[in-house]
Amino acid sequence: MPKLIRFNAFQMNTVSHQSPGLWTHPRDNSHRYTDPDHWTELAQLLERGRFDAIFLADVLGVYDVYQGNADAALRHAVQAPLNDPLALVPLMSQVTRHLGFGVTCALPYEHPYTFARRMSTLDHLTRGRIGWNIVTGYLDSAARNLGMNQQLSHDERYDLADEYMEVVYKLWEQSWDDDAVVNDKERGVYTDPSRVHPINHEGRFYKVPGFHLSEPSPQRTPLLYQAGTSPRGTAFAARHAECTFVSGPSKKVVKKYADDLRAAVRAAGRDGGDLKIYAQALIITAPTEAEARAKHEEYKRHIDIEAALALLSGWTGVDFSRFPLDATIEYIDSDAGRSALASFSQADPDRKWTVREAAEFIGLGGRGPVLVGDPRQVADQLESWLDDTGIDGFNLAFAVAHESMRDVVDLVVPELQQRGRYQRDYSPGTLRHQLFGRNRR
Repeated sequence: MPKLIRFNAFQMNTVSHQSPGLWTHPRDNSHRYTDPDHWTELAQLLERGRFDAIFLADVLGVYDVYQGNADAALRHAVQAPLNDPLALVPLMSQVTRHLGFGVTCALPYEHPYTFARRMSTLDHLTRGRIGWNIVTGYLDSAARNLGMNQQLSHDERYDLADEYMEVVYKLWEQSWDDDAVVNDKERGVYTDPSRVHPINHEGRFYKVPGFHLSEPSPQRTPLLYQAGTSPRGTAFAARHAECTFVSGPSKKVVKKYADDLRAAVRAAGRDGGDLKIYAQALIITAPTEAEARAKHEEYKRHIDIEAALALLSGWTGVDFSRFPLDATIEYIDSDAGRSALASFSQADPDRKWTVREAAEFIGLGGRGPVLVGDPRQVADQLESWLDDTGIDGFNLAFAVAHESMRDVVDLVVPELQQRGRYQRDYSPGTLRHQLFGRNRR
C-alpha cells in the first residue's frame, strides 16, 4: 500500500512569511493577520482539507543584516511587524476539532519553568493538539534585545538546548503522577501532595528545584518538531524530534537530509521510521495547466528582490547588499544558518547561483520547490517527491493568503484522495495519536 502524503500549513503571525513581496498582490489578504477571523477562517479551511497541523514559524528579532539595518525588512514587511504565534492557538482550536498546532519557540529566550506551563496550558485548551517546534534561534538582533551582546555560538546553543530538554521533560513527565489529581469534593482534596514531585534540577544553565505548576495535560509533552539540519542539529533531532522540517531546492538535497536524519535516529536507538519528515514546498495550481502557469507568472511579477535578499541575509548572516546581483554565491559558514546557502550548492554542484537567481528562487515560497500544474500534475509531482526522497509529507508555504491554501484544499486534496494517497478523515485523539497512534511520547 503506498504511503499517505501528509500536509502541514507553513504560516507566521505576520504580513509576509516565505514569499516576500507577494503581500502586494491584489488578491492577497495577509494584511488581515491582526484580525482573528483571518486565522479562524484559515483553521477551518485547513481542517476541511484534513491537514495534520498549522505550523507557525516565529523569530524574536528583526532581519537587520542586509545593509546593516532593518529598513528593508520594515519597508517590505519581511517578517515585520510580527505578533506572538502562541496567542493564535486558542482562537483556532475553538473552531476546529482535529487540526494540530505546531508553535515555534526559541528556547534560549524562554525559561523552561515558565515555558513548560505555557505549553501545558495550550495542550489542555486544545485537548491535546499542541506541538512545539524547537529552535535555537539565528538572529543576533533577538539576543541583543534580550540583554546579550550577541547570541551564543551555534554549538553552544545546542548545549543549552540539551539541558533545556532535560528540564522540560522532568516537568512534563516526572513531576506529577497520573493519579495526582483526585478531585475529592467530600474530603476537600483536589491534589494529593504525595503524588507531586519537585524535579530538583541543577545544571550548567538552569536551576529548577520545584515541581511543575500544571497538572498533566493530554499529551504531557507536546508533539516535538525540530528543523535543524546541521550536524549538531541532526544529532539533537535524533534524540528528541518526532517530526522534522527540512527545506531544499532539489530532491537530491531533501533526500540527503531525510537519509541523514533517519540514520541519526537509528544511531540514537530509535526506529528511523518513527520520525515524520515534512519538506517545504509551494503549490501553485488551477483547474487547467494553462491557468496554473498563468497564475505562476502572475505571482512572479510580485517577487521583490530586495525583500528576498533581506530575508536571505538574515538566514545566513551574510549581508547580500555588498554583492552585485550577477555575482555568484558560494557556501559561507556562519553561526546564523549554516544550511541556507549550502542547500543551493548541493542542489547542483556544477551550477553557480547568482545573487539575483537565489533571491528570485526564495522570493516565491522560500527554499523549497514550487510545484506548478493542474491537480493531476501537482499530485504526480508530490508523489514523485515523496517516493524519491523518503519524506512523509510537506510543509506547504503560501504565495497569496488564503488563495494558495484554498487551491490545495479544493483541487489537490481531492485528487490525492482519489488516488489513495491522502487521508479522507482524521483519527480520534491527540495530535500525537493522529500521527503515531499513541497519546504519550
